Amino acid sequence: MNDKRTNLEIIAPSVEEAIEKGLNDLGMPRQSVDIEILDEGGKGLFGLGNRQARVRLTIKSETDEPGAEPSPTSAGNGDTFLTAEQALDAEEEELDEEPPFLGDDYVLDVARDVVSELLEKMKVRADVTAEYVPTSDTRSRVPVRVNINGDDLSYLIGRQAETLNALQYISSLIINKEIGRSVHLIVDVEGYRLRRENQLRQLARRMADQAVSTGRRQVLEPMPANERRIVHIELRDNPSVETESIGEDPRRKVTVIPQ
Repeated sequence: MNDKRTNLEIIAPSVEEAIEKGLNDLGMPRQSVDIEILDEGGKGLFGLGNRQARVRLTIKSETDEPGAEPSPTSAGNGDTFLTAEQALDAEEEELDEEPPFLGDDYVLDVARDVVSELLEKMKVRADVTAEYVPTSDTRSRVPVRVNINGDDLSYLIGRQAETLNALQYISSLIINKEIGRSVHLIVDVEGYRLRRENQLRQLARRMADQAVSTGRRQVLEPMPANERRIVHIELRDNPSVETESIGEDPRRKVTVIPQ
């Protein structure tokens, strides 16, 4: 059995921010996880400085029942990890509650209109289209991708995709409110995200090979949650390694550990 595990202990300035970061890491809605508040945070000694909040997110599995105790896998050092099988079971439960939007043109129309209006307010001239992303993983919600194309739109991407991620986050909030449920939204500019995803998948495989050949863990550069998730997914079926996310945002990074 593949017992690869992912660290889901999150540290942030507030409890809500920590929960949101954890959910973004998992790419899952709040109802699909159990949340344990380890430290609510607060002011430091004599009111100087602030103590960060700390939470632990545990993905629900099919064996979870109302009133039952969660059964996270312990790493022996106080951290909680989840097996790949538990994560996949939880994704199946999520589909039972929220079926894919595939075939619903209304969602595509809303996504396209929201992003178009935001770009108009930013005085950006571009062509905007929306589509469902083909996926072989029937256990996950079907992503909606909004493509932005035009002349010299690199400034919409920004350093380490900060501008693009901000546009995607704001668009997602508006779309979810308009539709009344969560949509897995991807906003892309001139194919940037696809190129970046391919780079990350190649990097993940290369780091896994190095971890196995050297017998030492490999630490990747700091990445946003959506990019860390690509690395986790790329290596989750590799029996020779496991992955963990370590550190605090914005310096949180993936570690590849040989087995």
